[in-house]
Amino acid sequence: MDAQRALLDELMGAARNLTDEEKKGYREIKWDDKEVCAPYMIRFCPHDLFVNTRSDLGPCPRVHDQKLKESFENSPRHDSYVPRFEAELAQFCEKLVADLDRKVRRGRERLDQEVEPPPPPPISAEKAEQLSVLEEKIKNLLEQVESLGEAGKVDEAEALMRKVESLNLEKAALTQQPQNAATMLTQEKKMALCEICGSFLVANDAVERTQSHITGKQHIGYGMVRDYLAEYKEAKEKAREEERLAREKEAEERRKQREKENESKNRRSISSERDRHRDRDYGRDRERSREWNNRGNRDEGRGMDRRRQYDRNGRDGGRSTYHGRERERSRSRSPVRHGHRR
Repeated sequence: MDAQRALLDELMGAARNLTDEEKKGYREIKWDDKEVCAPYMIRFCPHDLFVNTRSDLGPCPRVHDQKLKESFENSPRHDSYVPRFEAELAQFCEKLVADLDRKVRRGRERLDQEVEPPPPPPISAEKAEQLSVLEEKIKNLLEQVESLGEAGKVDEAEALMRKVESLNLEKAALTQQPQNAATMLTQEKKMALCEICGSFLVANDAVERTQSHITGKQHIGYGMVRDYLAEYKEAKEKAREEERLAREKEAEERRKQREKENESKNRRSISSERDRHRDRDYGRDRERSREWNNRGNRDEGRGMDRRRQYDRNGRDGGRSTYHGRERERSRSRSPVRHGHRR
């Protein structure tokens, strides 16, 4: 029926049965509308898994449309809506699994509380008498076997032993038959619980029935729900782990960047300190050079003064010597003196 409706919707449109007045207010449904089933769009709708089973959830109240699903898959906004739809489906599945786990827990408690089969009833008087007779016969035969063995009659002793074994089997049948019947009855009624879907099964049942349960809608449906939920949680855990590693990597890169910046600052600080020391040494050297230059200029000035003084003194001395020599020559040329010498 749903397939036929979907085919008609595809051929004639979803508004094929509407009147002209109804069509005026009709709005075409899009895949991102609230009326559209998000779990169906992304993976599966749980309402479709348990149809005609004891876990039937009934029809889904929202729209299932293959054309809308194809439109969603081809939409450029597909990737941005996937996490939202996956989270909605996971929330639905988580509720189903929680309810099912409570059912499984109650079923397990019920199986644990089952009373063990009662002990076999006491042996009746008739069977007790039969057992007594058998035990007496066995006792007499064993005494005969012992006597025959001492007498060396081995063949006769072996024949009596076979009779003793036969009587022992009769005795075992009388004592064990009720217990075996109770055990068989218990085994027939022993139940098991399916941990996947919570169904009760007959333990040690036929292979055909077990296979029929495994391939049934309820078992497969709950298997899909559990598998999707486990896959979703694993993906979320992986994403959180990758996010944690990314944060740690980013923090490590920031730490290295800070260390590099601090190292660069330290190098600049050391370089600046070295430049300050160099400038200070250079200024001190210039000051010393200036002092030495000033001192040299003063010494040179004093030397020049001394040289000037010496030169002045030398010139004065030379001048007096020259004048004395001139006077001496003048006197020697004088006639008086020449006549005196004559």
